[in-house]
Amino acid sequence: MSRCGAGAAPLAVLALSACAAPQRLAEFESTLAAEQSATTALTRWCERQQLASPARISAALAPQGIAPPDDLSRQLDLPAGAAPGYRHVRLSCGGKVLSDAHNWYVPERLTPAMNELLRTTDTPFGKAAEQLNFRRERLDSTRGRTAPCPAGTILSHRALLRLQDGTPLALVVECYTRANLRG
Repeated sequence: MSRCGAGAAPLAVLALSACAAPQRLAEFESTLAAEQSATTALTRWCERQQLASPARISAALAPQGIAPPDDLSRQLDLPAGAAPGYRHVRLSCGGKVLSDAHNWYVPERLTPAMNELLRTTDTPFGKAAEQLNFRRERLDSTRGRTAPCPAGTILSHRALLRLQDGTPLALVVECYTRANLRG
């Protein structure tokens, strides 16, 4: 009968670490829910967990992508003939990959400077588009892995980013890694 904090000395350490993971995951979920931008939330989390100093999130482009959802045009309310932009990135802080993310967005709803940042730098989408003051509409949140997230995912999110007038800006699939639970 093992409880958090109970047991012999070696078992107590194991019990405490087993109890810390769900608590840390709940704290991580609260940090994500408190922000409109996953980039902002990950920056705060990285800082709070002292994963790097300074806490800076970078987006490394991942070579392989996935097929867009069948209803992407409807979800993004794409203008006739417009093609969505797409980025598959790994968001990192201090060399630790915190998120594997897929982002389909409407380039015409970004400024030319924002599109250039996304094309030519490691700037995360949330940082590049922050001046638009978008809001996040969570579509799904699941503890653990859902398709298309890789093995080792502790939390899976799908969300629509909307402009202030409600116009869809981006659809994101975010796969948060175990690195978020390690201090």
